[in-house]
Amino acid sequence: MPKEKEKIHKLFKPQLTPKEMLDLGVFGGSYFNKKQIKEFPKSWFQKAKLSEKFDVKLNRFKVKSGLSRQEWIKKGWIFKEDPLGWFQWYCRYTNGRRIQNIDQIQIQRWINFTRHVKAIKKNCEEGDLFCRRRQRQAILQWAYDPFI
Repeated sequence: MPKEKEKIHKLFKPQLTPKEMLDLGVFGGSYFNKKQIKEFPKSWFQKAKLSEKFDVKLNRFKVKSGLSRQEWIKKGWIFKEDPLGWFQWYCRYTNGRRIQNIDQIQIQRWINFTRHVKAIKKNCEEGDLFCRRRQRQAILQWAYDPFI
């Protein structure tokens, strides 16, 4: 892999693993269906908050955050390699899959998401988990620590 291409991988330092994200409560519990779950380690789903349909009560901050899959498609954020989106890519990346151009795009999207982390730090007192709950849920869904 050329040196410039390696740099992006070094910048990618998620604060949460897919298992930690699932345990905390993301995507209303409805990101993967039962068939898709089989692709990943069973241990990831032992304490995961899951549902066949979106259930806001399963999200860590009990709020809906983010756009629908239809909106993701309209915005060009879905790729054939990972038709479920960023989190599917992240799970596969965590398990060792590498697709150079897709990895670069998704890691850059993750880097760009730090603006939400910065907004929480700027506008909330440390430890006030009721401040900006929607943004906290969003950063959780991008593998950032929402308890900042």
